[in-house]
Amino acid sequence: MDGKEFIEALKAEVSKAVVGREEVIELLTIALLTEGHVLLEGIPGVAKTTIAKAFASAIGLSFSRIQFTPDLLPADIIGVRYYDQKTGEWVVKMGPVFANVVLADEINRAQPKTQSALLEAMQERQVTIEGNTYELPRPFLVIATMNPLEQEGVYPLPEAQIDRFMLKVEMGYPSKEEELTLLRRKSTGDFGDVSPVVGGDELFSLMEAVRSVRVGDEVIEYIYALISATRSDERLLFGASPRAGEHLLYGAKAVAFLDGRDYVIPDDVKRVAVPTLAHRLVLRVDYELEGLKPRDVIEDILRRTPVPV
Repeated sequence: MDGKEFIEALKAEVSKAVVGREEVIELLTIALLTEGHVLLEGIPGVAKTTIAKAFASAIGLSFSRIQFTPDLLPADIIGVRYYDQKTGEWVVKMGPVFANVVLADEINRAQPKTQSALLEAMQERQVTIEGNTYELPRPFLVIATMNPLEQEGVYPLPEAQIDRFMLKVEMGYPSKEEELTLLRRKSTGDFGDVSPVVGGDELFSLMEAVRSVRVGDEVIEYIYALISATRSDERLLFGASPRAGEHLLYGAKAVAFLDGRDYVIPDDVKRVAVPTLAHRLVLRVDYELEGLKPRDVIEDILRRTPVPV
């Protein structure tokens, strides 16, 4: 199947377990096809865990959930090496990070040393246990969740880790029609099991097709212009990193592929600019006190930056 058929089939299958949230499904798909990671932010009860599990089931991948708590240790995530008295040998027990889709639930509740256990996994697709390196399965997608309202008992994510998330997705309340549909389906039990819409080999073929999407020099210069504008904006303490530019490029290629094209246009870049860049930027205190948000700055930069023809 092509990109357009894939995303439509995926949305239809996930809708068996989730009402609405099509934009979230698209952004998760973009991260999967480009081997990125996603930070989901939303209050409890907006279906963050449900959509992550349904998404993993719809693409036929293994899924694991890690509930982050203050007493969680790095070994609880990556695994541990122990001595088996029955066999008389040292054995490695793989942690829950050894799955295709890993849900890091409430990631900011864990201590920094535990949060950092994900850094190597997210960036290198491998973990180190007692000096030995183990490859993680491919594809590998981390979906981390955060509650924006909680201030007590949480640890801010370090900038180095935030920058490793390709996209940040904000999940708010559903629309009136979506919530009414949800309540009606809950009342009648109208929710079904989610089945895979794609096989393993076909998924890798889709990922390869995304990599082969063409990007013209004009679009590459447009991406650089957006990144550069964040570095000189007086409202920001610092601008987007080169990694942010790479993620913006990869995200635009995935958007083009899912739209049925083999080339990128500026609108593809605009489509992923806010979820790719906003979480990486830090506002100056005076602008933050005025109620300005990083996404407001990105949207303003998009309006002011000339679009190539």
